[in-house]
Amino acid sequence: MKKLLLAGLLAFPTGAALAQTTPTTDPALAVPPAAAPVTPAAGPLTYYGFVDAYYGYDFGHANGNDRQYFLYSHGRQNEFTVNQALVGVRYDDGHVRGAVGLHAGTYVSANYAAEDPVLRHVYEAYAGFRPFAKAWLDLGIFGSHIGFESAISKDNWTLTRSVMAENSPYYESGARFTYEVGPKLTLTGLVLNGWQNIRETNQAKALGTQLQWKPTDKLLLNSSTFYGNEQPQDSLVRRRYYHDFYITYAATERLNVALVFDVGKQQSAGHHGYDTWHSASAFAKYKLADKLSATLRGEYYYAERGVIIRSIMPRALDTDFRVAGGSLNLDYAPASNVVFRVEGRYLNGLRGVFARSDNADNRSYGNVTTSIALSF
Repeated sequence: MKKLLLAGLLAFPTGAALAQTTPTTDPALAVPPAAAPVTPAAGPLTYYGFVDAYYGYDFGHANGNDRQYFLYSHGRQNEFTVNQALVGVRYDDGHVRGAVGLHAGTYVSANYAAEDPVLRHVYEAYAGFRPFAKAWLDLGIFGSHIGFESAISKDNWTLTRSVMAENSPYYESGARFTYEVGPKLTLTGLVLNGWQNIRETNQAKALGTQLQWKPTDKLLLNSSTFYGNEQPQDSLVRRRYYHDFYITYAATERLNVALVFDVGKQQSAGHHGYDTWHSASAFAKYKLADKLSATLRGEYYYAERGVIIRSIMPRALDTDFRVAGGSLNLDYAPASNVVFRVEGRYLNGLRGVFARSDNADNRSYGNVTTSIALSF
């Protein structure tokens, strides 16, 4: 449901710096993997690629090969397939920069379904320059400034995304101004077409901010915000406000923890109050051996009348949406650019949230997902 868009104030993981949805080749990646040190590029032009092949199995599933409607990454079950295959090129000489990346896979089919077919397979396409020292101005399509989890699975602590991440923006299009206040603080302001959409859907523009502060090598704080009207052109304006906050801390050489909390509000029909949604998740990643690590995740998601997750315009009689659960992820990295992952996940929700063709009141959902991801 990442079919919507952004926000900004604080973040970190195992060693970070800036926004969220880019392969590890991007030095601004907020959640870098535990890989070998990157050798400086020989020139301003670099190439990158990523393939995430997976198989998932849902327990007690009776709805075909599609997983729950609010899950977009690794969204197929009992099927060998590719979540994302990505190739791209970047240019950065310190004064001018830009990138073009194309991708395909089940993630793209699910998350970009509403986009123009011509633009559906564009992962990123932007151009930028430094208007003055310590600042960048970019224009085009780029990764979302919202969230702890990105579209690139290998850069996330868990294989599958939290319900929170799946239903907030992975990508956005517009203008992005980034100012490096100092080595520990970065500020970003954005003017966007909307909440995770490449093409504009009305005559309004959305605004976003992001603040990232890294007071120490072990601690990172992120705050991101979004403000805009996401209703179709012929519909009544309903303003949306969203804030994403997360903090990551490297407790020891082996243990990293992260806490994430998001909250959003959107004007109800006739502007009689607001529909509210909020979510939180906690992550603990532990290095078991040089090539083996495990991550435990707990999460919950609540949406009043199902706003955003079920419909951007909920009706007066729509029921609330609430789920909570956890997952355990095991990662094995036989090489610095390959990771094999296995994850077990369980969610529990209100009556009917996990409705099946054979059980309309089903309240629980469990699955196992495996993946091999290669980056180059």
